[in-house]
Amino acid sequence: MLLSTQPNMKQKTPLAIIGILFFIFGFVTWLNSTLVPFLKIACELNNFESYFVTFAFYIAYFIFALPSAKVIDKIGYRKSITAGLLVMAIGAAFFIPAALSRFYLFFLGGLFIMGAGLALLQTAANPYAAILGPPETAARRISIMGVCNKFAGVLAPLIFGSVVLSSADSITHRLDNPALTGSLRESILDELALKCLVPYILIVTFLLLLALFVRFSKLPDIEKGEPEGSSKGLDLFHRPALWGGVLALFFYVGAEVISVDTLIGYATANGMSHASAKIFPAISMLCFILGYFVGIIGIPRLFSQRTALILSASGSLVVSLAAIFTPGLASVYILVWLGFTNAMIWPAVWAIAIQGLGKYTSVGSSLLIMAIVGGALIPLLFGGVADQTGFRQAYWIVIPCYAFILVYALAVGRVHAKSSQDGKLSTLP
Repeated sequence: MLLSTQPNMKQKTPLAIIGILFFIFGFVTWLNSTLVPFLKIACELNNFESYFVTFAFYIAYFIFALPSAKVIDKIGYRKSITAGLLVMAIGAAFFIPAALSRFYLFFLGGLFIMGAGLALLQTAANPYAAILGPPETAARRISIMGVCNKFAGVLAPLIFGSVVLSSADSITHRLDNPALTGSLRESILDELALKCLVPYILIVTFLLLLALFVRFSKLPDIEKGEPEGSSKGLDLFHRPALWGGVLALFFYVGAEVISVDTLIGYATANGMSHASAKIFPAISMLCFILGYFVGIIGIPRLFSQRTALILSASGSLVVSLAAIFTPGLASVYILVWLGFTNAMIWPAVWAIAIQGLGKYTSVGSSLLIMAIVGGALIPLLFGGVADQTGFRQAYWIVIPCYAFILVYALAVGRVHAKSSQDGKLSTLP
C-alpha cells in the first residue's frame, strides 16, 4: 500500500490541503470559459481561432505529464506541488505583457505555461485523493475534491466575466460600425484587453502565497509500495483498465470542455447578451457539484464506482442528444445538465484505472494526466465545425466521446475478471 487505507485525523489535514489545490485547478481551468469569448472579441478571432485558448492550455498536459512523473520521482510529491504552483504563477504573469500588447500569442503562451504547471500539480495531487483512505471509496474522495474544483468553476466565470465581459456587447456593437476608423478601433480593443490585467496580477500573487504555504505545510509524501498482483506482468502494458482509462479520459475531457467552454458562445449565437450568457458556465458547475454530492452519498453504499460510470456515460449521451434535437436557446438550458451527468466520470475512471499500481502510481497518474490533451484537440475540432455548420450541429462531436466511455465502463469488469485470473490486476470495486 502507498499510505494507510484507514481514514484518520492525520489524513484530514492533507485532504484539506489537496482540496485547496483542487479549488485552484478549477478556478484557473474554468476561467477559459470566459477567456474564449473575451479573446475572441479583443483579438478579433473566429470560433476556430478562439478555441486555441483551450488547445494551448490542455496540450501542455500531454507534453509535460510524463516529465512530471520524473520530477515527482526525483523530488517527491510535496515539493512537486510547490514547483507546479510556481510554474503556474509564471504563466499567469505572461498575461501582463499580453494585456498590454493585445498579442494573442502572448495569451496562448501564458496559458501553455499555466497548463504545464497544472500538469505537474495534478499528477501529484490526484493520487493523494485516491490513496488517502479505502480503495472502494476512492471515487467518493475524488468527488469531494471535485466539489472544490467545480465550486471554483462557479465563481471563476461569474467574477472574471463581470470584469471582462461587462461591456462586451456595447464594444461589439461599436466595432460593427463600418465608419469606425482604424486607430479608434484599436484603442477600443486595447481598452478591452486591459480589463484582464488586474485579475491576473491577483492570481499571480495568490499562487505565490499558496506555493509558500505548501512548502512549509505538513503534507506527507506518498511512499512507494509494490504494485498489487503477482510478480508476473507487473509492467504497465499489462494494465488494460489503466490504458482504457487513459482513452476514456481523453474523450471525457474533450467533451467536458465543450460542455462548459462553448456555452457563452452558443447562448450569444442564439441572441443572448454576453453579460447574461456568462451565467451558463456557473450553472453547469452547480450541476457538477450536485452530481458530485450524489457520488459522495452513494459510493459505495448505494452503487459501485463502475455503476456510477455506466450511469454517468449513459446520462451524458441522453442529455447531448436532447440538446442537439432541441432548437434555440432551450438547447443551452439542456446542455448545462451535462454538468450533472459528467460529474462522476472523472472520479470513477481515476479510481478504477489507478488502483493497485503501487510504485507505478506516479507513471500511471501521468498517463491519465496526458489524456487531458483531449481538451486541446476535441474543442478545436468543435470550433472548426461550428464555423461551418453552427453550434448546435457541432455538438454531435461529443456523442462518440460518451459512447466510448460507456463501452469502457461496461467492459472494465470483464477485462478485470480476466486479468485477475492471470494475476495482473487487483480487485476493482
